[in-house]
Amino acid sequence: MTSLETLILASYFFVLLILAVYGWHRYYMVYLYMRHKDDRPVPKARFTDLPVVTIQLPFFNEMYVAERLIDAVADIEYPRDRLEIQVLDDSTDETRGIAERTAQRLAATGLDIKYLHRTDRTGYKAGALDAGLKQARGQFVAIFDADFLPRPDFLLRTVHYFTDPKVAMVQARWGHINEDFSLLTRIQGILLDAHFVLEHGSRNLGGCFFNFNGTAGIWRREAIADGGGWQHDTLTEDLDLSYRTQLKGWQFVFLQDHVAPAELPVEMNAFKSQQHRWAKGSIQTFLKLMPRILQSDQPFKVKAEAFFHLSANLNYPLMCVLSVLMAPSMVIRYNMGWYEMMLIDIPLFLAATASVANFYMVSQRVLYPRTWTERLKYLPFLMSIGIGLAVNNTKAVLEALFQKPSEFARTPKYGVEIKSDDWSAKKYRQTVAVQPLIEVALGLYFTGTLFYAIANGIYGTIPFLMLFQVGFLYTGLLSLYQQFGGASALPVAHKQA
Repeated sequence: MTSLETLILASYFFVLLILAVYGWHRYYMVYLYMRHKDDRPVPKARFTDLPVVTIQLPFFNEMYVAERLIDAVADIEYPRDRLEIQVLDDSTDETRGIAERTAQRLAATGLDIKYLHRTDRTGYKAGALDAGLKQARGQFVAIFDADFLPRPDFLLRTVHYFTDPKVAMVQARWGHINEDFSLLTRIQGILLDAHFVLEHGSRNLGGCFFNFNGTAGIWRREAIADGGGWQHDTLTEDLDLSYRTQLKGWQFVFLQDHVAPAELPVEMNAFKSQQHRWAKGSIQTFLKLMPRILQSDQPFKVKAEAFFHLSANLNYPLMCVLSVLMAPSMVIRYNMGWYEMMLIDIPLFLAATASVANFYMVSQRVLYPRTWTERLKYLPFLMSIGIGLAVNNTKAVLEALFQKPSEFARTPKYGVEIKSDDWSAKKYRQTVAVQPLIEVALGLYFTGTLFYAIANGIYGTIPFLMLFQVGFLYTGLLSLYQQFGGASALPVAHKQA
C-alpha cells in the first residue's frame, strides 16, 4: 500500500473505532435502564398545604399556538389562590396581540395571569425566564414552551416530589400530538421516546446526572438561584443550569409515566434548526462545564456518564469524515481481499449501528408493549435520518468549538395536530441555501459507491451504504422540496381528511 492509502485506512478505522465506543455506550445505557426499570420514583410525602406555583410560558413569534397553550395551562387543576401564570412574550409579530388578549380574557375570570412583554431580547429564552422569575411569587416554577399541551393533572402529579428538600427539578416525559402526521414526525417521536426513556431513565435511576429539557418540568426556585440562575452563554440554558445545579448537590426526578404532549416539527428545515441548537448548545455546555465536572468530588460513574452525555454530538464531525473516507477505503480494502474487509469492517459497523437499532427498539418495547413490533419498520429510516443530520449538526459543533456566536433560533410551530392540518402557507417558513445541496451531493456520492459495491460483489457493505445514501438524500431533498413550496413530508405522509 502507498502512504496515502495507509493514511486513509488508518483514519477510517480510527473514526469507526470512536463511533463504536459511543455505540457500545448505548448498550450500557440499555443495560442500566433494564437493571433499574422497576425502581420508579415516588414522592417522599404529600403536601397537606399546597405551595404556590408559578407557571412560565416563554413566547417568541408563536401566533399559531400561543392561545392553545395559555388555555391549556388555565385548565390545570390547582387551587386558584396558589397558582400564578406568567406569559413571557418577546414576540415582534401578531403573537403579541393574541397572547395579551388571551391573558386578559382569563384574568377577567379571576385567574392570576400576567402578560409580560420585553422589547429587548437580551438572553433570549433564558433572559425571559430570568426576568419573569424576578416578578414571580411562586416557590416552585413550571415551564412550558409554546408547542406543548400540558394535561390538567400536571402540577398535582409533580409538586409532591418536592416534599423531599433535596429535589430541585421534576421532569415529565414528552408526548407527541402529531406523531402520525408524516414519516418525519414519526421518526422524531421515536428519537424522543428513546431520549426520555433510556437516556433520562437510565441516568436518573442509575444515580447519574440528567437534564431538564427546557419545558414540561417544574423547578424549586431556590435551586435555580443556588445553581447560578439562568445564564445565556450557551444555546441550551436548560442543560447548562441542570448540570450546575446537580453539581451543587441537588437531585432531579424523571417521571416516565407522566406525559406532557407536544407538537413535533413538520418541516425538515425546522427540525434541522432545532437539532442545530441542541447540538451546538450541548458542546458549548461541554466546553463550559466539563472541567468543573472532572474536578468535582462526584463519583467516577457520574463523571464518565456526563462526558458521554455532553460530548455525544462530537460524533457528527466524525460521521462526516467517515462518509468521505468510506468509498476510497472500500476500494483499497477490496484490493486487499474480501475476507480481510469482512473481519475488520463488519464488527465495528455493527457496534456503531446495531447498538443504535437496539437502543430505539428497546424504548418502543417499553412504551408500546402491544404494538412495538409494528413500529420497528421505522428503524432503518430513523438510522438513515440520524446519519443525514451529520452535515447540519457538524456545522453546529464546529460553531461551538470555534466559539462562533449565534442567536437563539426558536423552532417554528404551526399548530399542526392531525394529518389534514395544512402548514405550507403559514408564516415562519425557514430557508437554507447551501446545506441541502451538500447533503444531496453526499447522497449521490453514496449512490455511486453503492453501484461500485454491487458491481464488484461487495454485498456485505450494501446495507450500510444504503443507510448513508437514503439519509443524505432524504434530508437534502426534503429540505429543498419543502423550502420551495412542498406542503408535506413525503408522499406516504400526504394529508388525509
